[in-house]
Amino acid sequence: MVIPTLTTARLILRPIENGDVDGFTRIWSDPEFARHVGGPVTSPDAVWHQMAGCIGCWLLTGVGPWSVVERESGTLVGRAGLWDEPGWPGVEALWYIGRPWWGRGYAAEAAAAAITWVLRVRPELDRVCAAIVPANIRSVRVAQRLGMHRTGAEYLHEETHAIYAVSRADWSRRSGAGS
Repeated sequence: MVIPTLTTARLILRPIENGDVDGFTRIWSDPEFARHVGGPVTSPDAVWHQMAGCIGCWLLTGVGPWSVVERESGTLVGRAGLWDEPGWPGVEALWYIGRPWWGRGYAAEAAAAAITWVLRVRPELDRVCAAIVPANIRSVRVAQRLGMHRTGAEYLHEETHAIYAVSRADWSRRSGAGS
């Protein structure tokens, strides 16, 4: 499978590659960043295994996360994209932007690109969701900026997550993209 590259005004969403290990290790080692996403991951080996799982998601489901790179600087700033795991509440938009880049709107920008892309290539999807630990207020705000509304809660990966979703119709009206 060929993983596409997406470009936004400020970001490049490109396939994850081996050279991302150091950057992701720096991002995931930050306890504040990792507070709501399972805790810090400080071992480059463990980070590499996360990356391999992301690529595996692409191979198994046709969607997955990308590395997020600032266009201007070429700096790896996080990981964002899609997730489609068996038993999941639907195709999920996800965003993990490193703390040095918080507050710049990168999470919403990257997630919006991913949502637009998946609704274009998967015409059978009627919505895209996000599974967020309720205490993760920053991610809740990103979901709301994306036009997502809370639709319920599910117990996923040993923790209760609030489920937010945006319908294809609402996304199309919001983005004017005619998805």
